[in-house]
Amino acid sequence: MGGTVTLKAVLFDRDGTLIVDVPYNGDPQLVRPMGGALEALRKVRRAGLATGVVTNQSGVARGLLTLEQMHSVNQRVDQLLGPFDVWEVCPHGPEDACDCRKPAPGMILGACSTLGINPEEVAFIGDIGADMEAAAAAGARAVLVPTEITRREEIEAAGNVAEDLHHAVELLLSGALEHTTDRALHEQDAPV
Repeated sequence: MGGTVTLKAVLFDRDGTLIVDVPYNGDPQLVRPMGGALEALRKVRRAGLATGVVTNQSGVARGLLTLEQMHSVNQRVDQLLGPFDVWEVCPHGPEDACDCRKPAPGMILGACSTLGINPEEVAFIGDIGADMEAAAAAGARAVLVPTEITRREEIEAAGNVAEDLHHAVELLLSGALEHTTDRALHEQDAPV
């Protein structure tokens, strides 16, 4: 399906993908783009694709930062790397059983709705397995860009792995991307 459906948008995880991960960051001054992030985003935008951010921010639910602090950090990300066409943020914790927190597909589906496109027309770039699972559950394409926190089994389960954001964008724009379905991802996770 990935080769027959036109890509219309690229969504990005925030922490560890677009910006250096500072756990539960509420200080906009600590926001630092990942190497190559601005160039990768420019390339996506030059290709005429929409861009968006999809991010879990459980620090709000945990009482480690306020919604205002979270919004200030997001505004700083937008200043440095934006503008983005859509933002989807989940402020809930893992125990809240919401439909938006990755690996649930809610935020990706919400971004698709806002952009007026189908999930098959979207690719999601992230740094952990929950990002890949959310994309697969939504029916979107996905590329994993591993960092030091990415577990080996997440890398092995990912259908598409890139060494950095530049490589991830190259994969997407070249059309050389495997479209991993929710079913295929779960088959990879099945015990042997």
